[in-house]
Amino acid sequence: MRPVLRLLAALLLPAAEAHAQTPVIFPVTVAVTFDRKDIHPVLVEGTADLRSGRPVAASDPVRIASISKLVTALGVMRLVDAGTLDLDRDVSDYLGWPLRHPQFPERPITLRLLLSHRTGLTDGADYIIPLGETLRQRLADPRAWDPAHGPGGQRTEDWFHYTNLNFPVVASVMEAATGERFDRLMQRLVLQPLGLKACYNWSGCDADAADHVVVLYRADGSIARDDLDGRLPECPVVVLPGRPCDLAAYIPGWNGALFSPQGGLRISMMDLARIGQMLARGGEGFLSPASFAALVTPEWRFGGRNGVGENGEPDGFFCTYALALQHTATQGEGCHDDPFGDGISRLGHPGEAYGLRSGLWFDPGTGRGIAFFTTAVPDDAAKGRSAFTAAEEAVIARAHRP
Repeated sequence: MRPVLRLLAALLLPAAEAHAQTPVIFPVTVAVTFDRKDIHPVLVEGTADLRSGRPVAASDPVRIASISKLVTALGVMRLVDAGTLDLDRDVSDYLGWPLRHPQFPERPITLRLLLSHRTGLTDGADYIIPLGETLRQRLADPRAWDPAHGPGGQRTEDWFHYTNLNFPVVASVMEAATGERFDRLMQRLVLQPLGLKACYNWSGCDADAADHVVVLYRADGSIARDDLDGRLPECPVVVLPGRPCDLAAYIPGWNGALFSPQGGLRISMMDLARIGQMLARGGEGFLSPASFAALVTPEWRFGGRNGVGENGEPDGFFCTYALALQHTATQGEGCHDDPFGDGISRLGHPGEAYGLRSGLWFDPGTGRGIAFFTTAVPDDAAKGRSAFTAAEEAVIARAHRP
């Protein structure tokens, strides 16, 4: 080989090898449609685990992100029906210590406000609280609070700030009121009664779930979450550095963030559709009519200047919100919350984390709905016609194609 060619080959070979080692990531997509009686998988595409080459199935569990909030709210409403919790009681009474916004100490914080993102809390201090730290310690950080906006009242024009940290507070209240750890409480209250093979942060799932998990990959090919290689995590929670994973010593109510009530639910689309069916039936056999009405009744509506999304800006994504349950297709200036594009108001919740976008939506009029996820969506993914991503809109459109 001529010297010039050898030099060129030496320069190009490392780049070629690096390119060859970079996996080509194709989205994994599962969509299941349902009505009040039946469930139909309509899109089941992609490789759930690149290590093994296993194709995805509609029964495979995936970390479903913020739809977890809606399922957590179902646990709250079951405790309301049992008389254990009251949506409008000061949660300080349950926690055993005063929870107050530093700038608005006269305003009590309630479960109704927490579930509808109207507390004045933000994610500025982070919502991942490791074992060994307490919720009370984290909420003492001034960055956890919006200094300009305090807890609201009973008015739909109150300030809304979509905040993950609200849900570790909710989970702590549930634990303090019952004396049970959140992961076990959710199995007892929601997952087992509905016959679901699901769990928060893998606690309560079995080895079969680990064998069939959907590994989450980012758009650049890197592993984001749940590359389990067939084994459940030895410790299902985040632990302070240097501390043991000693959950036996944990006192319920001290740190509701441990099992990720805001985003840590692992569930298949078949089972998520069963939750959708229950909601489409008005909670029949699971929630009282009063609790179901409280769950779905809007607590906040966007009026142009009374709320922001997770990014801290009004983005037209959240415009009507109930108790951990979003209404879509809001008619109003600045609202772009209709990923279906048909003007029909649906109820449910979206999810976004680690390259995944997901949705559980149903039409309360017809009872028809969809449960879906798609992966490897970049953080800066293009928007569609609505404030949702084009990737989400494409899944919805394909799932409803005749």
